[in-house]
Formats: sequence, structure tokens, C-alpha cells
Amino acid sequence: MTQRCPMCDGGQVDAFAMAHGRDYARCAHCDLVFLSPDFLPDVPTQRAIYDLHRNDDGDARYRAFLDRLAAPLVERLRPGMRGLDYGCGPGPVLAYMLLERGFDMSVYDPLYADDRTVFDRRYDFITCSEVAEHFHAPAQEFLRLDSLLETRGVLAVMTELLTPERDFARWHYPRDPTHVCFYSAHTLEWLAMRHGWTLHRPGTNVALFERS
Repeated sequence: MTQRCPMCDGGQVDAFAMAHGRDYARCAHCDLVFLSPDFLPDVPTQRAIYDLHRNDDGDARYRAFLDRLAAPLVERLRPGMRGLDYGCGPGPVLAYMLLERGFDMSVYDPLYADDRTVFDRRYDFITCSEVAEHFHAPAQEFLRLDSLLETRGVLAVMTELLTPERDFARWHYPRDPTHVCFYSAHTLEWLAMRHGWTLHRPGTNVALFERS
């Protein structure tokens, strides 16, 4: 294959799968599985799918889901610290939950909260819940996130991981055409090494990256 990895820019990329009419490749260096650029969804397609999401602040089950990320993150924070919910979507429930716990929260989303003044500040922590799988240019996105963190700041990422036992074609994650990047445990380790972060894994699908 002629394309390069959008995470590490590596050229050793192999065909990985054809699923749901779309081609996916895998990088031999950082282990990222990614959608072929020919199939990347445009902004109207992304918006149409995201508008179907119903993220209700009053939904106890959804709050419990988000708490898989929030609870271990809060253990590392002090009340009053400044946070950014990056990719908050149309309903920034995670930001509300962290506000309730005494944190100063800002939000950003390229479609629903495109206030780029948030990039003029730095943050003690950044949350990225069910967002990293949507990154069309993950290398640039993680560079931006690193630049927004204070020293000893924490980047909290929640995304389902691609494991060896998963049947990719049957897995629910690639059924969503806006899911374009799929991370393994090795990919998370590569990210930590690339940026000089310390990686903590408090849950199966949760990664806390501490900036040194």
C-alpha cells in the first residue's frame, strides 16, 4: 500500500480488513488501524451521524459510563484545577460532571463548540471521551493536546481498544463510519513514548497520560 500512517508517518502499512464496504490498513510501527483516506467521511456526513447521538445529562446510565473515565481522573486532581473537554459533542455531559466536582471546565468541539480561544490557555487536564477514534489526523491532534497541557497535566482518553481476539468485521466500532482510527495497547504505549508521557491504565478502555 502507498499510504503512510496518520499517527507515526510510517511507511510500513499493510492492508488489514475490508469491512462494511470500507478499506482499513494497519501500521507495522505504531499498530494503529485506520480507515483508508478514500473513505474518510466529509463534515456533513459526520454532522448527520453525530446529530443522532442522544447524550442526556439526566441519563444515569450514560453518566455511569462516563464515570469510567472521570473517577480515576479525579483521583489525580485537586478541586479548582482547570480542565478542557476536547470533542465535547452536542451535549458536554462529562464537562458538567466535572464542574459538579469542583473543576473549572472549558469545552471544545469542531462542530458544536468551535471556540478556538480555548487554545490560548493551558490546562491541568484534558478529557477525550469517545473522541480519539474520530481523529482524521491523529498525529496533529495529539500534538495539539500535548501543547495545551500544563507540566504534570493529564490527558484522559477513553476509547475501545482493538485486541487480538476481536473480529474486526463483527465489532461494533467500525460499523460507525465516523470511527476512523482504532488503537491497541501497543498504540497507547507508542503514544506515551512519542510524547514523553507516563501512561496509566486504570480501566480496559481508559488511558491516563501524564505529561512530564
